[in-house]
Amino acid sequence: MSARIFSPAKTAMQAGKGRTGLWVLEFEPEQPRRIDPLMGYTSSGDMKSQIRLTFETKEEAIAYAEKNGLAYQVNEPKEAKRRQISYAENFRYDRKIPWTH
Repeated sequence: MSARIFSPAKTAMQAGKGRTGLWVLEFEPEQPRRIDPLMGYTSSGDMKSQIRLTFETKEEAIAYAEKNGLAYQVNEPKEAKRRQISYAENFRYDRKIPWTH
């Protein structure tokens, strides 16, 4: 049984960074999912795939995994590269790419 520890990124529906600093421990699937031939539902007999534990820090998540004897893999979050730009820069006279209508 293997677990994955990661910090989830913000969703496309979020404008800010609220609720993104938490760390999550999820179990890797042990069985592949299968499609029900009658209804077309996707199902799995793996009950651990439904468990999702949240922690305040990465160290707490690692301590929990080590305390319970879980093999784990830590995925570090990627920092977003943000460029500071103002609305007024659209109308600068010395733009490299001219702004036209």
